[in-house]
Amino acid sequence: MSPSPSILSVLSEDLLVRVYGFLDPACRKTWRLISREFLRVDSLSRTSIRVLRVEFLPVLLFKYPYLSSLDLSVCPKLDDDVVLRLALDAAVSTSRLRSLNLSRATAVRARGLETLARLCHALERVDVSHCWGFGDREAAALSVAAGLRELTMDKCLGLSDVGLARIVVGCSNLSKISLKWCMEISDLGIDLLCKKCKNLKSLDVSYLKITNDSIRSIALLQKLEVLDMVSCPLIDDAGLQFLENGSPSLQEIDVTRCERVSLSSLISIVRGHPDIQHVKASHCVSEISVSFLQHIKALKHLKTLRIDGARVSDSSLLTLSSSCRSLTEIGVSRCVDVTDIGMMGLARNSLNLKTLNLACCEFVTDAAISAVAKSCKNLETLILESCHLITEKGLHSLGCYSKLLQELDLTDCYGVNDRGLEYISKCSNLLRLKLGLCANISNKGIFHIGSKCSKLIELDLYRCAGFGDDGLAALSRGCKSLNRLILSYCSELTDTGVEQIRQLEHLSHLELRGLKNVTGAGLAVIACGCKKLAYLDLKLCENIDDSGFWALAYFSRNLRQINLCNCSVSDTALCMLMSNLTRVQDVDLVHLNRVTVEGLEFALRACCNRLKKLKLLAPLRFLLSSELLEMLHARGCRIRWE
Repeated sequence: MSPSPSILSVLSEDLLVRVYGFLDPACRKTWRLISREFLRVDSLSRTSIRVLRVEFLPVLLFKYPYLSSLDLSVCPKLDDDVVLRLALDAAVSTSRLRSLNLSRATAVRARGLETLARLCHALERVDVSHCWGFGDREAAALSVAAGLRELTMDKCLGLSDVGLARIVVGCSNLSKISLKWCMEISDLGIDLLCKKCKNLKSLDVSYLKITNDSIRSIALLQKLEVLDMVSCPLIDDAGLQFLENGSPSLQEIDVTRCERVSLSSLISIVRGHPDIQHVKASHCVSEISVSFLQHIKALKHLKTLRIDGARVSDSSLLTLSSSCRSLTEIGVSRCVDVTDIGMMGLARNSLNLKTLNLACCEFVTDAAISAVAKSCKNLETLILESCHLITEKGLHSLGCYSKLLQELDLTDCYGVNDRGLEYISKCSNLLRLKLGLCANISNKGIFHIGSKCSKLIELDLYRCAGFGDDGLAALSRGCKSLNRLILSYCSELTDTGVEQIRQLEHLSHLELRGLKNVTGAGLAVIACGCKKLAYLDLKLCENIDDSGFWALAYFSRNLRQINLCNCSVSDTALCMLMSNLTRVQDVDLVHLNRVTVEGLEFALRACCNRLKKLKLLAPLRFLLSSELLEMLHARGCRIRWE
């Protein structure tokens, strides 16, 4: 008797696509496994994919013909040869690809980039950030993609004005470009960029040593909406004043840590752009003046204001909040004059506030936090790091009124205790919670978090020595969605506690630095249970023996970054780790007393074709073979000598 056909087989493809769209990722994975119809729909409807193993790339491109976004940033073996083989594969189609992420793909050079640019005819967005080998030749190769609209080149240290010139001449329709940390770019390159790319809407020149001449050129961009220039040390007031009557479409500016910028130039920008929505001027002005406030009051559409580090009086905050009723984000961290009076006035007037940064505001007390919680019902992010006067009373108000709170930073808040955590646990929508250096919390407080904050995806318990194995067990049972967990220097934790971490199937980032009571047995259990682990910090875990590292080598195949400094790993275990962990790209190997030079050489040879960052002791520069070091460099690996 033949099996009856699936009911899904009678539905049209359009209906299946609509049904498939309502499923969450976990359900989609299940349906792909049990339903041939949904497997087909998935192949036809998927538009983006992140590839972890480069050997599967041709198969995946064939399987998903309608991909528009491809992320290759975590493929450790991606290089020019792989790209060339891909181009020769007639079964692979890349004609629909519009977005390509090559961040940290340090082994892809000019030949590969030119091949990709020619292969992907519809390419509009490319990210080559942190490719430290990306230089002028690579820029020239990428310029073949004439249809590029968005280009991210952060920390491409080899890029100079010559390479940028090739980009802007070949890709004149750019609307967004980021040159953060491209230290060889000068005024000449920025001037040419502004002359050739008239459609630029977003520009990031942070950390560049450009001068006021560049700002003069930028001011000519008629369509520019976003300008980021964090820590540009040579820009001063004379430069920013070019923007007063320039860049008429400007909506957002960031001059954080521009040390030569003062209030006068900020006033000129505000005066020239009455519709600006985001002003970020943290740690660049010493005091908020009456004149500045008068001009800020005119910004009826202002949504973001960051003035961290400035001297701000209570009256200034009252004036600010009473005029700018559209504010959704305020940053006043390290503003020494901020007190409860100013914050209570701010809370009364800023009913739309979603993000508030009060880090290191030492005079803010529970009264201010209570006022914020009661008035700002839409609050999603609250940063209270080092606010030592905050106690359980303020946290009680947050628990009662801040039902939409998603991120709470209480790092180094002395007044946080178990009762406070009980109140916080009522914020059931919390996604990120930072409790580092909170010395007065114990298992009792952690129990409350574990039992009620089931949506948590990030939890920081750095140096919280007051809780132990039982508290960690409660977290592991209740917070199943955690993907980032920091337990460094939580000295009471032992194998019994850390073994419970195996329940966190989504965990990708784990820091266990300095846990003296954790052994190889505990690490082995974590490795077996947390298969998605991508980042692992084991620095100063001196009692983990080879049994733990063997387990890592066998089970933790998704690890991309690992810190083994001051660990008791042996030659054999290190070689096994480096050869088996085929996705590892960033490794710290300092002060490994049981590892010989020969053992380190073998281990590095086993993974030299995929490493991108490596940290070693400086004397090893002369003990490791020059051939090995040249191989690492040729593959795009950057070695940090300590």
